[in-house]
Amino acid sequence: MTNLDSVVNSRHTIDIGVNLMHRSFGSDREQVVEAAAEAGVTPLIITGTSVRSSESAAEYAGRYPGRLYATAGVHPHDAKSCGEETLQSLRNLASRNEVVAIGECGLDYNRDFSPRDMQQEWFVKQVELAVELDMPLFLHERDAHEDFARILRRFKPTGLPAVVHCFTGSEPELRTYLEMDLHIGITGWICDERRGRHLRELVRLIPPERLMIETDAPFLTPRDLRPKPKDGRNEPAYLPHIASAVAECTGRTVEDVMEQTTEAAKKFFRI
Repeated sequence: MTNLDSVVNSRHTIDIGVNLMHRSFGSDREQVVEAAAEAGVTPLIITGTSVRSSESAAEYAGRYPGRLYATAGVHPHDAKSCGEETLQSLRNLASRNEVVAIGECGLDYNRDFSPRDMQQEWFVKQVELAVELDMPLFLHERDAHEDFARILRRFKPTGLPAVVHCFTGSEPELRTYLEMDLHIGITGWICDERRGRHLRELVRLIPPERLMIETDAPFLTPRDLRPKPKDGRNEPAYLPHIASAVAECTGRTVEDVMEQTTEAAKKFFRI
């Protein structure tokens, strides 16, 4: 897995984005949670991407109080499926103790699985819901920076916590998000010497109190992970490997990265 056993035995860190209800975890979900804890990765925050997946995430997280939490939201890919009951369903979910953020919500112009005007409409509604409930926002943005920033500037009040999950953008985009007082989520993308090389420079610009780390499991398996998972599936147990990459890029120790990102996540999600 990694050579960080001595670190994770004395430290723990929070994975802020795990797609734990994904079908690839259907046969061994409990074992994945246990393996993560043994690797020092706890608690886990399960990402909700639709009303249905958010309900599943909250229900499952409720079985592990203090060890699992969940978000409740609709990913831009699924905006086209939203209807009259969507906001009330999310509002009901948000009342549960294990639900700690609204999202994953935002804009995705890379694939356009939902029409852009519909993506914008439901992004705005979820931002407004987070404001109504005074809850943090778990955000998705891909190839939609200008509209994404415009909507947040207009509808998100200063002081409401928001994290740009799985950031892979440019330096100007990062600087804009930092100027907007957003948090930044970094994944195993930083371990990819081809696509993630620029992130290895940009991560140095993120203040420690605004940086959080995540696996986005089962996706984005760190490309330099050794040995490679047989099925290619990413798991939250690999988060210390990402912490190690961040440490290498920023000149900090792995212990400091794990401690600082955990403290940032605790404060952000109020857990």
